[in-house]
Amino acid sequence: MLMTKALTKAVAATILFLGAAGAAVAGEAVAPGGTAAKTRPVVAVIPKGTTHEFWKTVHAGAMKAGSEEGADIIWQGPAKEDDRKGQIEVVQNFTSRGLDAIVLAPLDETALARPVEAAVKRGIPVVIIDSDLKSKAFSSFVATDNFAAGTLAAQHMAEALAAKGGPASGRAAEPVGNVLVMRYLEGSASNSNRENGFLEGLKKFAPKAVVVSSNQYAGVTAESALKTAQNLLNKYPDIAGIFTPNGPTAFGMLRALQIAGRSKQVKLIGFDATEPLLAAMKTGEVAGLVVQDPFRMGYLGVKTALAAKRGEKVEARLDTGARFIWAAEVDLPDVQALVHPDLKKWLGN
Repeated sequence: MLMTKALTKAVAATILFLGAAGAAVAGEAVAPGGTAAKTRPVVAVIPKGTTHEFWKTVHAGAMKAGSEEGADIIWQGPAKEDDRKGQIEVVQNFTSRGLDAIVLAPLDETALARPVEAAVKRGIPVVIIDSDLKSKAFSSFVATDNFAAGTLAAQHMAEALAAKGGPASGRAAEPVGNVLVMRYLEGSASNSNRENGFLEGLKKFAPKAVVVSSNQYAGVTAESALKTAQNLLNKYPDIAGIFTPNGPTAFGMLRALQIAGRSKQVKLIGFDATEPLLAAMKTGEVAGLVVQDPFRMGYLGVKTALAAKRGEKVEARLDTGARFIWAAEVDLPDVQALVHPDLKKWLGN
């Protein structure tokens, strides 16, 4: 009889232990009295890379959203923006850990589709930011309307190319000249949309301009972009305007123009507001920049992912906006707030 009572107590203790362990695996902490208390939600934010200022700003926006939501943010991504395999492994790792949600900027619109679908099947909502994905599994797409942003760049390229018609006319002449587009990386949907938006926009705003090259890719670093840019400038010496779809391509082209002594002769329009590009705008070496809002992208990405996790209805598409800035506008307060968000407040460095 005593043996039976002891056995019963042991079984009961085992059941209680297993129940507590199960609660912990499910994301709940076990209080001293044996009851389960919900822990903070955990969101993984996976950028395309971790070195560029753009992604640091996305990180800061994500941290602000996490602070407001009482959520923990795990920030992890590949160091270089061509490491598709590395990014896939990061997604798979977080999926196996069973986090509450994932916010992802996919390096490749095709290669990342299957890992995202696997995460969603595990009950982990995924929000895509920055660059689109060829899948319908994710909850929302939070990004710049990149095609429209490319078209905006084309509109201002036309203005930059148009020479003044003189006192008698009082208006700008027809924008003309040879133009080239130095592309970024095959498979990057965001950049492809910018490039294609620019090319389509140029047909509308500067139909007499001639696109002499639009099929050369710069690669993911400013160093590889510099090499491609130098080859393009050697091949096409008579260039009036150049469009580059992101920070590294713009900086690589700027350096090539400076080395060739042509940085104030060619109208260079770039994308994203890095410090070297902003400085070059003030010296007249960059004609203008299309500026995104990466802080808002990271912020809304996390907010939307957590809303999806709670079962709330979320928008299929959220446009985080873009604006074009000329050199004369760099020091305006609203532009400064956009290009210099308070990273230290949210990242601590």
